[in-house]
Amino acid sequence: MEQCTGWVVGLDLGDKYSYLVVVDEAGDLVDEGRVRTTKEALRQQFLSMPSMRVVIEVGTHSRWVSLLLAGMGHEVLVANARKVALISQNERKSDRMDAELLARLGRADPALLSPIEHRGEAAQAALGVLKSRDALVDARTKLINHARGIVKAAGHRLPPCSSARFHKLTDDVPSEMGEALAPVMEMVGALTAQIAGFDRKIEQICQESFPETELLRQVKGVGAVTALAFVTTLEDPGRYKTSRSVGPYLGLVPRRDQSGDVDKQLGITKTGDTFLRRLLVNGSQYILGPFGPDTDLRRWGLHLAERGGKAAKKRAVVAVARKLAVLLHRLWRNGEVYDPLYNARRRGELNATEEVA
Repeated sequence: MEQCTGWVVGLDLGDKYSYLVVVDEAGDLVDEGRVRTTKEALRQQFLSMPSMRVVIEVGTHSRWVSLLLAGMGHEVLVANARKVALISQNERKSDRMDAELLARLGRADPALLSPIEHRGEAAQAALGVLKSRDALVDARTKLINHARGIVKAAGHRLPPCSSARFHKLTDDVPSEMGEALAPVMEMVGALTAQIAGFDRKIEQICQESFPETELLRQVKGVGAVTALAFVTTLEDPGRYKTSRSVGPYLGLVPRRDQSGDVDKQLGITKTGDTFLRRLLVNGSQYILGPFGPDTDLRRWGLHLAERGGKAAKKRAVVAVARKLAVLLHRLWRNGEVYDPLYNARRRGELNATEEVA
């Protein structure tokens, strides 16, 4: 293939094989074909090509493929799959058609792809630790619910306790359930030990590799897991023009469907990282819960929840999660000392006791 400026490659990544389509600056199809989704095959395929723009969709293989092709001198654009409706809603969807659409969108206007940037290796490795811990927590929760359900079905109940202490309730398991639940209780104990090991590892990662997480942990309800997930997901606070941009990035703003005089009230967009969004919502629930300390954020959220309506509390939780994301980004970007009652103090809403505290 000869050198031609302005040519664009659309590469539809598959688990075993990927399909590529090349279009020139006039939009005419120049080449197409199938290649194995391995480093060796892709390297051999693209070594024969001049440097050009390559468009792929974000997915399982997009990170290593983008690094490989960029290292070979190609300009790689990773399209946000949620934004490319032409592909996901195509009535004649196929690997070849997807690759051609990627190529043509990349040729017309890269902004149409809403291109994303993959995390660096250190952030990806740290996030892998967080995700592994999360998988173990999820498995332990399912086993605990299974054990409680079986005991309840037999006319008994296991006493309430934390997940970390559940495996110590062996003596409370009814004798007729012992054979069925003994392995389950043992597995819960093993998972608890593994989770504790992950917790220690996460603390170590925060201290040694991501010390900026300490700025975020000034906020009550934000621990090592949430702080590290926030830092490794956003990676660079300077990527966002304002702290308010973080809410939409994490899918914590309402969707909109407005036309003429109609402007519907819809749920949040749920774009961005699902794991981090869940952690922020958990932090928001703690802030608004019975053990949440008195802060500007809590006062604002409780006031929002008091407005009434069927889903007022749920909306307040999401709204506080969005404000929490904004607050964490601001603390990270500016390196500020967190004053939990700054706004209340500025408005003169604190009494003498609260001022001293």
